[in-house]
Amino acid sequence: MKQWPLVVIGFLFIAAWPLVVQDVFLQRIGALVLLAAISASAWNLLGGYAGQVSVGHAVYFGAGAYASLVVYNELGWPPIAGAPVGVVVSMGISALAGTPTFRLRGHYFSMATIAAAELFRILAANWPLLGAAVGLMGPPVPRSLWDLSLISPIPYHYLFLAVLVVLLALTWLMQRSRMGYYLAAIRGGDRAARSLGVPVLRYKLYALLLSAGFTSIAGSLYAVMVGFIDPDSALGILISVKLLIIAALGGAGTLFGPLVGAMILIPLEETTNAMFGGGGTGITFIVYGAIILLVARFQPGGVAAFWLAVTTRRAPHVP
Repeated sequence: MKQWPLVVIGFLFIAAWPLVVQDVFLQRIGALVLLAAISASAWNLLGGYAGQVSVGHAVYFGAGAYASLVVYNELGWPPIAGAPVGVVVSMGISALAGTPTFRLRGHYFSMATIAAAELFRILAANWPLLGAAVGLMGPPVPRSLWDLSLISPIPYHYLFLAVLVVLLALTWLMQRSRMGYYLAAIRGGDRAARSLGVPVLRYKLYALLLSAGFTSIAGSLYAVMVGFIDPDSALGILISVKLLIIAALGGAGTLFGPLVGAMILIPLEETTNAMFGGGGTGITFIVYGAIILLVARFQPGGVAAFWLAVTTRRAPHVP
């Protein structure tokens, strides 16, 4: 890969970011960029590599977030101890929901994932164990280091960076494995993949299980960092839309596309929220809508496709 020197420089920049900037707001943005990159990279395993555009990944994000705080509130354990529980729950949900929904194609599949996510959001809003509409809180004060209730965003930055590196390494290995080639065939078309002997439904399910597990881990990390969740912040459709936009903006189906998309979208989102006050929900929707229009109109392949076009054009012609 000719781009490895650039990749190494990029990761060195990301690693040095919280040590170079002194503003806590900028340090927090750095941590949020990495958390968003984890979530979008997890979505990319299914939506990018397998071509199954899910708009319901908030279910798996919320499973991880709720599992962490339920474990704290009911058992008194550190919230991070709930991350494995969230992975198991999210994989169970994906196995139950994936088998029937994968028989749908195109926008029908996307609509089914939206319906499933909304169903779980309503369930969480009415289930006392999950705090109902009020939500759940984490430790008000740190009891031990394992609670990860930290004031500075710097430790979160490096924790998220470690998880992202593991996820990207697994994705890189998957690309070069049989599963990666099978998913590429599935992305090209179910019928064509079946004609080549690809067990389409099984490998779609494999991609969904892997995607759901890492999305759940991202949800657990979010709950640990923020310390509070409710049905909208953990299971709202805006979460699913954000993952899709980040991956599409950077380049769905590419290794570093979600990270690039997160580096563009998250600072823009956080800056507009800070400028206009509150959660900035209305402004956020406007930003998301504008990005969707621009990407769809000018560069459907995202930044990755644009970069490939530029570098290919500049490359010297070899006769």
